[in-house]
Amino acid sequence: MFESIYSASVTTSQLFIMAACAVLSGLAFSWLISFKIRANRRFFIVTSIIPFAVGVILSFVNGNIGAGVAFGGAFALTRFRSAQGSSDEIAAVLIAMAGGVPFGLGYVGYGVVILLLMGVLFLAISSLKIFDHKDLMDDRLLKITIPESLDYSSVFDETFDHYLASCENAGVKTTGMGSMFRLSFKIRMKNPSEEKAFIDELRTKNGNLEISMLPYAEPANVM
Repeated sequence: MFESIYSASVTTSQLFIMAACAVLSGLAFSWLISFKIRANRRFFIVTSIIPFAVGVILSFVNGNIGAGVAFGGAFALTRFRSAQGSSDEIAAVLIAMAGGVPFGLGYVGYGVVILLLMGVLFLAISSLKIFDHKDLMDDRLLKITIPESLDYSSVFDETFDHYLASCENAGVKTTGMGSMFRLSFKIRMKNPSEEKAFIDELRTKNGNLEISMLPYAEPANVM
């Protein structure tokens, strides 16, 4: 079961056996991680066929240095313009690619075990709460839009002192063709139940312009 099914040269039947095992294992892996990853249907379709795609490439490259260099150059020229995925999605793609490697070398048993074991392991670790720190989950990203005529340096200080346990300036950005400013703050409420009262008081000071409060994560650009 854990021996390579490939002979000196890959036969048609061997390739089809590898393809069937890779696709079925990829589908099982995608189904498992779908319980924890929130993504669209196409993501799971792509993840399920990645092991087969990697396996096919390695099957034809196996032992052929020229083909390997050609494939490496082709992938180096590929440019991905889609938005960066979440850490869960990136991990799922990497696991699917790792599972495709043994398939491509003919080790079908190892490929099946790697994908199914990693899928179960992903579910198990995702269900644990050991990495959830409540104090970090309480952090919020506050965005306040103000007119350009408003001096924002201290106008909200009194409100912040009353409602917030901590407040950190996360940046300022012009918006509305320069007619408004958007202020960003990393905040933590003293009492989360006072969120509406906090926003209502801010509205009286920013001219009832847009205000948003979002869960805080460490983004590349919070603005």
